Amino acid sequence: MDDTVTIGQAGKRSALGILSSSPSLRLIGRRLLMAIPIVLGVSILTFLVLSLIPGNAAQLLLGPEATPDQVAALNHEMGFDQPPVTRYLNWLFGALHGDLGRSLVSHQPVVSEIISRLGVSGEAVALAFIFSLGAAIPVALLAARWPNKLLDRISMVVSITGLSVANYVVALLLVLLFAVQLTLFPAIGFVPISKGLGANLQSMVLPAAGMAFPLFCLYTRFLRGDLVDQLQSEDYIVTARAKGIGPWQVLLRHAFRNSSFGLITVVGLNLGTLIGATVIIEQIFALPGIGQLMLQAINTRDYIVVQDCVMVFAIIAVLANLLTDLLYAVLDPRIRYGNG
Repeated sequence: MDDTVTIGQAGKRSALGILSSSPSLRLIGRRLLMAIPIVLGVSILTFLVLSLIPGNAAQLLLGPEATPDQVAALNHEMGFDQPPVTRYLNWLFGALHGDLGRSLVSHQPVVSEIISRLGVSGEAVALAFIFSLGAAIPVALLAARWPNKLLDRISMVVSITGLSVANYVVALLLVLLFAVQLTLFPAIGFVPISKGLGANLQSMVLPAAGMAFPLFCLYTRFLRGDLVDQLQSEDYIVTARAKGIGPWQVLLRHAFRNSSFGLITVVGLNLGTLIGATVIIEQIFALPGIGQLMLQAINTRDYIVVQDCVMVFAIIAVLANLLTDLLYAVLDPRIRYGNG
């Protein structure tokens, strides 16, 4: 018995030793601890804002002809007659145990509704992310390779224009051009992957492009400017050129690698914007995602669904920032050990 206890204690000490000796694990642990009060603060703020919205959910669900007794009975059934602190603590207790409550309108578990729609929103965000970065990096590299030339000037004009236009305006213009005039893509609707990958991608190209275009403009302008600054003013670039390294190698192996730090920061900060854009884009293209679910819940005063959708967005944004920190640590080990 004593040997078993000793072995168990040794195993615990060994596990703690691994955690304490790994800079990457310490970095992840610190970021996760910092994320807890952030997510908790978002939940409290969202609950307070929803509590201050005028209107009665029970009255809206029952209709204008409902009697005061019927409204009071439904308020009691939904728990809206309880103090706000009690209602929040009940929601928090359920959320910590995986129970996000039931929709006031559909009476279905909110967890199942979010899970069924998470794939649609996730695909739209992933495609927008791929489109924006996949186009911005080569365009910025070409513009930085030949600054103030024709391609550089065109990219700057397009970037400034894209940053001046809202993504929903871009989405409507894309529908007008590619769906109405050229009829290359459907204007609305979603085709699941189970019905064919080609049809699925065809239904997602315009929504993803509408979200991606403003970010493409931002990434292009930022990366091009940072690359040009490094190529024109940094000593290590001068040294690399003095060694006879070709211009493309200098650009890709030296300037772009250092510029990737700033690009990662911009991408991480704007991922929340990309997630928030799904609320409008999914409504325009009739995509059954979380954004559309939250907007419908706002219109019907379905406070529980709104609260849960906001929390999903907040958790995704926090995880995106955590991933950004980890990418920093991968690119520069000094970050891991410097924060140890």
